[in-house]
Amino acid sequence: AGQGAAAEKRLGELAQKAADGGSTGVIVRVDSGNGKPVELARQAGWTESDHRIAPDDQFRVGSNTKTVTATLVLQLVAQHKIGLDDPVEKWLPGKVRGGKAGGGKAEGGKAEGWKGKGGKDITVRMLLNHTSGLGDFLLTPEFLPSLTGQQKRTWRPEELLAITPQQDPPTAPGEKHFYSNANYEALQLIVEKATGTKMADLIEEKITKPLKMKDSFLAKNAAWPSGKQHVTGYEPDAERLRGILSGTVDLPKGVGFAGPGRPKNNVDTVAIDPSWAGAAGGMVSTAQDWERFLTALMSGKLLPEAQMKQMRTTVADPEGGGYGLGLMKVDTPCGTVWGHTGGLPGYSSEVYTDESGKRSVAVLTSTNFGIKEKSAAVSNKALVDAAACTMLGKPLPS
Repeated sequence: AGQGAAAEKRLGELAQKAADGGSTGVIVRVDSGNGKPVELARQAGWTESDHRIAPDDQFRVGSNTKTVTATLVLQLVAQHKIGLDDPVEKWLPGKVRGGKAGGGKAEGGKAEGWKGKGGKDITVRMLLNHTSGLGDFLLTPEFLPSLTGQQKRTWRPEELLAITPQQDPPTAPGEKHFYSNANYEALQLIVEKATGTKMADLIEEKITKPLKMKDSFLAKNAAWPSGKQHVTGYEPDAERLRGILSGTVDLPKGVGFAGPGRPKNNVDTVAIDPSWAGAAGGMVSTAQDWERFLTALMSGKLLPEAQMKQMRTTVADPEGGGYGLGLMKVDTPCGTVWGHTGGLPGYSSEVYTDESGKRSVAVLTSTNFGIKEKSAAVSNKALVDAAACTMLGKPLPS
């Protein structure tokens, strides 16, 4: 018990340091599978007038949603309703345009000017593990105003696929891992076509209701449910954001997030609509609910063994670790964990389990671009590593 109290104290200190250092607010939940979970919430002092953060607050879990989507796809694969090697064209004729753009030169010249047959060359598996060759629509001029909340527009997956660019340089399907939200927009359409059911209803029917995830749903707009607390998200203002992204993304001058200005060059992003994200990242949940889903999945309660094996079959991720079918394999200082990460304006999350699915950890942070600043990134990583080590029952890194 003493060791648990010491770990909890250390996690509390690291969480407060992260919050004060740019993460603004942090929820940590560690379930070591042997008793009461550690649950804590810390926040920067200036945020307290907006909202007092609590461990069971609702949160936008962003791309963690991809693991739910992949689970639904693999359930349909187990029922022989979808094939992992089905060409996307079979399901979405003319909707996925991968390979139409020429030009550009891949490393070694291999994919120079690749002009494929779009959805005929891309399989369902390639969408799931991001090896489709599709680029991402996120930072395109057409979509950026919606991402930042400057434009209020409801996007359908078909419209997002229509503005999805080719990778630069062009990459043939199956050649390499390149993380793109477009892959999961396409998967949403395939799942809805295969089942005749809307994604939000399917998630409720197959995942949240059976697992009693009472605080989890796929967002259809920017509204939060009444009677339940939710985390207030923040992002750097336009000037600070340009500095953070300098050298990686060339933002047009003055482009920033919509919302009320807050102290320390921040913007309140709680009202930005995430519904465009859909099956790629639109879910709202809590730390406890999401750990419940992930432990059920990883301990074999949601998929047959054959599909679980496919899900855990990874391709190399240029960022490190491996990417399976909607599932990340991540190496921490204390061992390998499985799960996913998520990011939306004002919300960043990492949720993992051990290999058996008996232990779980969630770190939810009330900013996404804010933790890309160097000092904030360091303190956030220290917190995530320590939380993962606590889950695995290993000593925290010094």
